[in-house]
Amino acid sequence: MKRRIAALLTGIILTAGVFTGCGVKEEADAPIESETIETPADAEEVNEEHTIYPLTIEDSFGAEVVLEKKPERIVSVAPSITETIFALEAEELLVGRTDYCDYPVETADVQSIGSLKEPNIEKIVELEADLVIASTHFSEDVYEKLSELDIQVIVLNPNDSFEGVFGVIEALGEITDEKSTADQLIEGMKASIQEVTEKVKGLEAPSVYYVVGYGEFGDYTAGGDTFISEMIGMANGRNIADDVEGWSYSVEKIVEHDPDLLIVSEYYDAKSGVMEANGYKDLRAVKEGNVFEIDNNLIDRQGPRLAEGFYALARLIHPDAFK
Repeated sequence: MKRRIAALLTGIILTAGVFTGCGVKEEADAPIESETIETPADAEEVNEEHTIYPLTIEDSFGAEVVLEKKPERIVSVAPSITETIFALEAEELLVGRTDYCDYPVETADVQSIGSLKEPNIEKIVELEADLVIASTHFSEDVYEKLSELDIQVIVLNPNDSFEGVFGVIEALGEITDEKSTADQLIEGMKASIQEVTEKVKGLEAPSVYYVVGYGEFGDYTAGGDTFISEMIGMANGRNIADDVEGWSYSVEKIVEHDPDLLIVSEYYDAKSGVMEANGYKDLRAVKEGNVFEIDNNLIDRQGPRLAEGFYALARLIHPDAFK
């Protein structure tokens, strides 16, 4: 039981962004000026779909990073980044990923560089990476070590919003010269999200508790200031933990609110564990069979599968709307 709950906390809280790296980056040199050459109209249309290098990216740390040419050997330090690179069909550029990067299955063919917070810098050097792309969990210490080795780093945080996720996808599309694919991906996600919101619009909102952690390790959920809480609201559910910030909660509050339904990870035997846990086992949702499993990676990882995760979440909250 201890191992199961510890794994649940590690997997869900890390990928949901509870532990965030922070740092201050030095600004890169100014981009190289290039000569302007007039081209035929049809060539201009092609250029709109392709990246023109040198490319300047202002990343989430406020640093301006100049890519002189299309990167050829990328290391991803976040599952959401890895998934997006595959979704953009640019996986041939990916030479390294973290232990947590497990989707799609083809990631198994990519070399691992270790954990999210403490990637193996020697391995990154060995892979001859010309660009490291990181996200929420990236630390200043790792950034400084890579900078000392003249390895370029871009940090792209989605800022806990759909628009932030779209911005990251767009930036990765530019970096990998897959702008058209990125645009199509974003439009598809927007259409899916709109379709789901229309299906649940006007329905009565049940009370929801999203289980991140439980039991002897503490009770954790998505507080009112989290993106998961926002998605519960968009799916026309009422998050009982919307009165707190962050992730820490208490079983006493859960019992007090006695939510209509519980949503748990489909991994680590979380459902059976929650249904047997003190406090939880007496909840109305448990007694009435309203404990539902979700692939939490779909909503914890703010990447190209987020629209799929939103659909899955809404379908659990309002199953009749999707029949």
